[in-house]
Amino acid sequence: MAAGSLLTLLDDIATVLDDVALMTKVAAKKSAAMADDVSAMTKVAAQKTAGVLGDDLALNAQQVTGVRADRELPVVWAVAKGSLVNKAILVPAALFISAFAPWAVTPLLMVGGAFLCFEGCEKLAHKFLHSAHEDEAEHESHAKANANPAVDMAAFEKDKVKGAVRTDFILSAEIIAITLGAVAGAPFAQQVAVLVGIAVLMTLGVYGLVAGIVKLDDLGLWLSGRASSAARALGRGIVAAAPWLMKGLSVAGTAAMFLVGGGIVVHGVPALHHAVEAAGQAAVTWPLGGLWAAVLPHVLNALAGMAVGAVVLAAWTLLGRLRGR
Repeated sequence: MAAGSLLTLLDDIATVLDDVALMTKVAAKKSAAMADDVSAMTKVAAQKTAGVLGDDLALNAQQVTGVRADRELPVVWAVAKGSLVNKAILVPAALFISAFAPWAVTPLLMVGGAFLCFEGCEKLAHKFLHSAHEDEAEHESHAKANANPAVDMAAFEKDKVKGAVRTDFILSAEIIAITLGAVAGAPFAQQVAVLVGIAVLMTLGVYGLVAGIVKLDDLGLWLSGRASSAARALGRGIVAAAPWLMKGLSVAGTAAMFLVGGGIVVHGVPALHHAVEAAGQAAVTWPLGGLWAAVLPHVLNALAGMAVGAVVLAAWTLLGRLRGR
């Protein structure tokens, strides 16, 4: 009797273990399928946000120029931490807005786009309304301050970091919004996984590249002191090219403000968006139509961004004068 009960108990235990093994296999398959879905959606979101990544890189490399060489990496790190804070705010906010107030996404993006256009116009206004002599004097004064160890550059660095983090917030919002659109139909858990993954990958990618770009001149100087003639030649080439690269990034950063900001505004106004699309389709019939069809929409977005930025800058300037500033 006892032996029969023991056999029955062992049979029940074996059945339970079989059930556990089966459920474990099913759960593992579901987890693997979910991981595959998250990976696939992350790849799609990364592809869609690649253009904004390039703009983010150009803008932030431009923002951290002008600080002391030994302070470049700490400034980049400070901006990177600010970018992570931005995304820690934006990811939950995007999920909340998407769930409870999806109508607010477009207006908020348009405000951010208009702000980017305003910053671009402000930079152009400074460029054209200040003489070369004034800019040269300012650059010389700043260079002397950088060379003087007695000068406290903390306030300057703080302004640089604040400006870069502020610009990053707008571009991060665009990245998060594009990513959210790519995973809109996915379950909530997958949306969270993809948004967090893109936020971390984009931050590491952008600021890793920015850190490399701003230290190019140091790499060139180090190579210039090597024994190998090839290394010295490469080092001299890098040192010569680094200032031109930074100037190019400065120009690209300003252009990116208009491209990204104008694109956001145009996409938020259906009539403008359809007009730009129609112009791109019509350009196919022009000579080199494929090239024009690809380029013209971006040109029109940039022109729209310049127009919006000029209006906002004029309004801001007028407001400042009315307030006696």
